[in-house]
Amino acid sequence: MSSVYVLGVGAVSPAGWGTASLREALAGLCSAPEQTLQRPGWERLLRVRRVPSPPARPSFLAHPRLRRSSPVSQYSVAAGLEALGDDVAKASDGLMRLGIVQCVMSGCVNYSRRFYDEVLRDPATASPLLFPETVFNAPSSHLAALLGTTAINYTLVGDPGAFLQGIALGAQWLTEGTVDHCLVIGTEEIDWLTADAFRLFSRSVVVSEGAGALYLGRERPLGNAVELAVVTDAHTFFDRSTRARAALRVAKQLSCEEAGILLCDSRLGVDSLDDAESAAWRNWRGPRLSPKKILGEGLMGAAAWQCVAAVDALQRGANPSSVVNVVGCNQQAIGARFVRRDAE
Repeated sequence: MSSVYVLGVGAVSPAGWGTASLREALAGLCSAPEQTLQRPGWERLLRVRRVPSPPARPSFLAHPRLRRSSPVSQYSVAAGLEALGDDVAKASDGLMRLGIVQCVMSGCVNYSRRFYDEVLRDPATASPLLFPETVFNAPSSHLAALLGTTAINYTLVGDPGAFLQGIALGAQWLTEGTVDHCLVIGTEEIDWLTADAFRLFSRSVVVSEGAGALYLGRERPLGNAVELAVVTDAHTFFDRSTRARAALRVAKQLSCEEAGILLCDSRLGVDSLDDAESAAWRNWRGPRLSPKKILGEGLMGAAAWQCVAAVDALQRGANPSSVVNVVGCNQQAIGARFVRRDAE
């Protein structure tokens, strides 16, 4: 065991703002509503699942760093603040060294598309105000500025499996004493570029957006605790056959005969994309959640939703342990196990 605990979780998804909305959507097993998105020059619309407007304007948007921020940053901040809970004040007052690991795949695609569109139209008038929001580490930079933390801050760019690598990195920082606590966030936003790119591979994929966050620490919380038991090796692949082998290796590393274990997988409900993962876990008989079937292909955000759902179930005492399995888009298969530690 790692002696690294999940102290809090947070989420923003097409189901709404907050972990409760995510939980209710997964419990109801009803898909988040689809919307359409215009692709310039096309009459046919793209299908997406967007994050709904928040019930009230988030107070953090008044911060100077967030007034012009892209949705990807806003989702990241909202999920991170929810995960931190009352410890937001400790970070802001400098009472703890809070590390941040931000994980993205597409990242700040809205502002990137807008900036390069302006450059192509007329480089002389392209707005330099857009450029800072195009860089991959903009969301983590905004969150650090909002919290006032100066501890180590990384952004990992990769396929959805990189979120579990982010968890492993945060656990390493905690074990080595580099930070006192660590916030690991996966986040994405929708743009027609991303939705159209997926359409080239499968027209059945509905791209979505949002964020998920895990707040990690070494101290065991009071009451029921959720411990990070293991993050598996990352098994890389480059074609369908190696993808299947990578998925099977992760399944073998996570195999356990304990009853009642919850499996949170990364299946979309598209057979051609799910076949490797479905085959690797074909003998699974326990409870199972597939958040992307309900919320859409949220890329890094979807991997974070898997972990949030897995931890949330344990915090509520629904399962003794949970397994997260991610077969990424184009890089790796990787998994993690979380274990519930009942109050002593």
